[in-house]
Amino acid sequence: MSRRRLAAWVGLVALIAALNYAARFSGSSSGAGRDEVYSYSTFASGIVLYAVWLGVVLLVAIDRFGLLALRRPRSWRRALALALAAIAAIYAWEAVVAALPLPESPGAEQGLTPTRWEPAHAGAFAANVVLFAFVAPVVEELTFRGLGQSLLRFLGRWPSIAAVGLAFGLAHGLVEALLVLVPFGAALAYLRDRTASVVPGMLVHGLFNGIALAAAVLS
Repeated sequence: MSRRRLAAWVGLVALIAALNYAARFSGSSSGAGRDEVYSYSTFASGIVLYAVWLGVVLLVAIDRFGLLALRRPRSWRRALALALAAIAAIYAWEAVVAALPLPESPGAEQGLTPTRWEPAHAGAFAANVVLFAFVAPVVEELTFRGLGQSLLRFLGRWPSIAAVGLAFGLAHGLVEALLVLVPFGAALAYLRDRTASVVPGMLVHGLFNGIALAAAVLS
């Protein structure tokens, strides 16, 4: 049963990665997508996508929902300290990557970060903030740091953390951004390992996404 669950999880991640890389190299995920956060259709399609995605994850974990690690951390105080350390480390690493002479900025590669504020579309923007700063982190953390990390624990502590980080990065279908996404995914996997919960990772993940959107329109 565990092998079947693992095979299903690998298949799901591979499908998501394949679709995102296809969009990346066809050019449909860059440039013009910067205005998508001002569209209600982005929110609607995103909700449908994440609902289906979450449904598959729950189906794989059926009768073993403990695999999702959706529980209270062992210690909220320790979880907070580890989360703050992870945030500091990730931002420090982002600063290092930003200084590299890359063809495209990892932060801009996905093409969803807006370049200006559009007050006429504030409602749609707020809806998409909910999508990217709440819905996406919840579903992605349950997928990677929840189900995935539980199924990969037979590899050992550090190999499973590294594997989850790599899977998380590849699932986004990006290239330059892997330099940030893989360490980010591994840091959240370490946080999950030390707290035995995906909840701290959800909070950190949502915070990062929310700050990225806010910084884009305020700068």
